[in-house]
Amino acid sequence: MIGVTAISGYIPETGLESADLIQRFEVGPMFLEKIGINRLAKKDPQEQASDLCVHAFTALQNKLVDTSILQHIDLLCICTQNGDYTIPQTSTIVQSKLGLPHSMATLDLGLGCAGYPYGLSVCKSFMEANKLRCGLFFTADPYSDILDMNDKNTALLFGDAAAVTLLTDDPLWQIGVGAFASFGEKYEALIKRPGQHLFMDGRDIFNLIMRDVPGNIESCLTVNGLSREDINMFFLHQANRHVIHSLARTMDLPLEKVPFDIKDYGNTVSSTLPLLFEKYLDRSDLTHCLLCGFGVGLQAASILLSKC
Repeated sequence: MIGVTAISGYIPETGLESADLIQRFEVGPMFLEKIGINRLAKKDPQEQASDLCVHAFTALQNKLVDTSILQHIDLLCICTQNGDYTIPQTSTIVQSKLGLPHSMATLDLGLGCAGYPYGLSVCKSFMEANKLRCGLFFTADPYSDILDMNDKNTALLFGDAAAVTLLTDDPLWQIGVGAFASFGEKYEALIKRPGQHLFMDGRDIFNLIMRDVPGNIESCLTVNGLSREDINMFFLHQANRHVIHSLARTMDLPLEKVPFDIKDYGNTVSSTLPLLFEKYLDRSDLTHCLLCGFGVGLQAASILLSKC
């Protein structure tokens, strides 16, 4: 049984203060209170997605008491839509930079905000089907490379970060059944066209989230035979405070079960869920947690994690 053993994140120390950014837009401090983001983490302009993954791996090495498991890695997967190059895939670049063996599988997932639940399910299935024992699942989507910092719809929201999830056959958390939904007719609501910066129709995305994400979460509960009351924590994609609190109200979930925690680094796309779950990974009072990602695609994906 493949599951989650450890998670480590990397958040660049450099960044931008949101209070400084709003001076160039016609918005006041109340807007920052609404979105709940005070600072945006920004990578060095010369760094690429693979470099952020290397930083996350170093953090994992420093965290583990016993690093011998890292000598047996047989899968490296990265979720990114802003990889180092169009060709080749970024996962092999990370494999090379980390000096990992040639006798391993590498693959990229070109997914965004829903990428973490997808990736956990894909990696678990791939590893179990091929009798692999130890995998690294990275998330890294450096949006600073594609943002127009004069566009208030995106410039005040997105930060850079990366995370790595260690997946082994001796896990702390079991990966349950996922629920997935796709709304391709709305793909233009969050899009990066060739030669252009990222475009986002925040209202369109918000409306879809409020309408369809609760049903995706309920589907995940149903296929795992659980109710809302069985879930200790609901970890929702950290888009911004307004989205998280609106979803909690729509689903009648207590805010203490729906944490918000990106005020110091911003929306990091596929990395928001592992960065958040990392803080709760070792909590002894948690039994079942539901993780839900939603956004670019447009997609929604939920997955259950249960303490072993």
